[in-house]
Amino acid sequence: MFDNLSSRFESILKKVRGKGRLTEADVDEVLGEIRAALLDADVNVGVVRTVVARIREAAVGAELSQALDPGQQIVKIVSQELTAMLGGETLKISYASKPPTVVLMAGLQGSGKTTSAAKLARWFKSQGRHPLLVGADLQRPAAVEQLRTLGKQIDVPVFSEPGDPVTTATRGLAEARRIGKDVLIVDTAGRLSIDADLMDEIRRISDAVNPNYTFLVIDAMTGQDAVNTAEAFHNTLAIDGVILSKLDGDARGGAALSVKEVIGRPIAFAATGEKLDAFEQFHPDRMAGRILGMGDMLTLIEQAESVFEKDEAEKAAAKLFEGEFTLDDFLDQLQQVKKMGSMSNIMGMIPGMPKAAKGAEIDDSMITVTEAIIRSMTLEERRRPEIINGSRRTRIAKGSGTTVPDINKLVKQFTEMQKMMKRMGGMTALSGGKTNKKGKPGKVNPLKMAKAMREMGLSDLAGPGGGMKGFPPPGNNPSGIPSEGFPDFRDFR
Repeated sequence: MFDNLSSRFESILKKVRGKGRLTEADVDEVLGEIRAALLDADVNVGVVRTVVARIREAAVGAELSQALDPGQQIVKIVSQELTAMLGGETLKISYASKPPTVVLMAGLQGSGKTTSAAKLARWFKSQGRHPLLVGADLQRPAAVEQLRTLGKQIDVPVFSEPGDPVTTATRGLAEARRIGKDVLIVDTAGRLSIDADLMDEIRRISDAVNPNYTFLVIDAMTGQDAVNTAEAFHNTLAIDGVILSKLDGDARGGAALSVKEVIGRPIAFAATGEKLDAFEQFHPDRMAGRILGMGDMLTLIEQAESVFEKDEAEKAAAKLFEGEFTLDDFLDQLQQVKKMGSMSNIMGMIPGMPKAAKGAEIDDSMITVTEAIIRSMTLEERRRPEIINGSRRTRIAKGSGTTVPDINKLVKQFTEMQKMMKRMGGMTALSGGKTNKKGKPGKVNPLKMAKAMREMGLSDLAGPGGGMKGFPPPGNNPSGIPSEGFPDFRDFR
């Protein structure tokens, strides 16, 4: 969604990075381009004026920093303002002392409210909670049936009764207490547009169940119109947070960047795809980092931790550095990577990823092709790819529906990776010869790592000062990316 805005901001901030001195004309030019970029992203006009004014005030009144040059300070200020626009801090969910914790879902018809209710229930389950869904959307005939279908997929019970929505919600609360559920999620009716009947009904449901949280589901594709919807609901219900649906769409991001400034409530969750697991807490600082091209390593790590078994990952890493990593192991890792989502999304989270690589349409079927090639090999060929001669390559190509050059490319890349990782296996040397109490290599010295990379012909990946290209190096940071609030190489030991 933010690809276009991210591209604009990278181009704007590139002009000021590394500058030792910024004139008032330089600041005015940057602010003018930021204003144009936000307006082009369909951000509310009033919000744009306010934000640009705050950036100007901070830039002009900023005290000189010994750690950051003027250009870097501008980048830091813009990063802080983007974070504030997106909500400031991640909304922390607290639970009622006397269960259940009641969550009321509001939104217009077609915003993805019912699906978001199921996704939220799945998220609560992942936090060790036991949710109950209540179908109080009795206006749309298929709404309750849709909720029951989604509930079965995530193994969460659904309560609903025909009749009055307020009565249904009230009885749903009683049912949650009866069967010992600690979270109650009430799905309410929507309309094609805001009207008095909708607002009266949802207000009465809110009064009946007294929710701990009221979440407004907003279709991120609707742009500035979403802000008007948020204002209307907030005036009736006092919204606690916003759930953005369809964040993976191709809209310009105006809703996400406007709603917090207008109603003063944060974005709590975001749906990043159609599947029920494509739902996560919204982290404003991480999203701001992605927009500014700084990546989002924390989310990437969390996603990896959710799909990779720790013990299996450690075994794979040990085999990799010992040179025993086979194509079978590689196939297992590919299966895990697929669970993390699309490759385009993953690459967008990697700091320092080239603009061309982030903007490229990465076809996830490439992984499927690689899987097909490996599965067409015999067990011995997977363990010892060096035995794959011409006739074997022809057979593998036919079996996988690919070509011999495809086989050659995969085998060559895998063999080179094996050699490289085996040479890096002497981690004790990279840690300066030090070991910990268990006799294992100590923390990696980034300077020695950079030196080793250069020796292996990977000098193009080694950045200045001992870091990796794209990552801020330890100590002084000439990269133009503020070191504050962003991990340096030493954080990746």
